[in-house]
Parts: sequence; C-alpha cells; structure tokens
Amino acid sequence: MELKAGDRVEVESESTERPPRGGVIEEVVREAPRPRYRIRWDDGHQSIYTPEAGALRPVEPAKRG
Repeated sequence: MELKAGDRVEVESESTERPPRGGVIEEVVREAPRPRYRIRWDDGHQSIYTPEAGALRPVEPAKRG
C-alpha cells in the first residue's frame, strides 16, 4: 500500500475501549520499505507516524451531500 500526502487514514487503537484514530497525511517523510508520515489528526494535533504492519489503513473521505 503506497500512501501519499492528502490521503485520509485510520490507525487501529491498541485498546478495545477507544475507537480508531483518523487523520490526513500531510507529508511522506520517508518512503518504503519503512515509511514514515507526518499526519494531522482529527483532533488538530500532528505527529510523525511509523506504522507497524496493518496498523495504518486508507479510508474513503466522507461524502458530502
């Protein structure tokens, strides 16, 4: 899976009591095989994220009606 700036993503929570965390990739800091992304999370914070296998997945943007 190759993600790029502007892609909406979701990270699975490590707790069953918390929902997945969503955000938008602002920058691809490092490419595969060990990618790193700068993500602006839905709560307004930003972080550099290095996903483990299967932890980060792309999601379709919400349709506006």
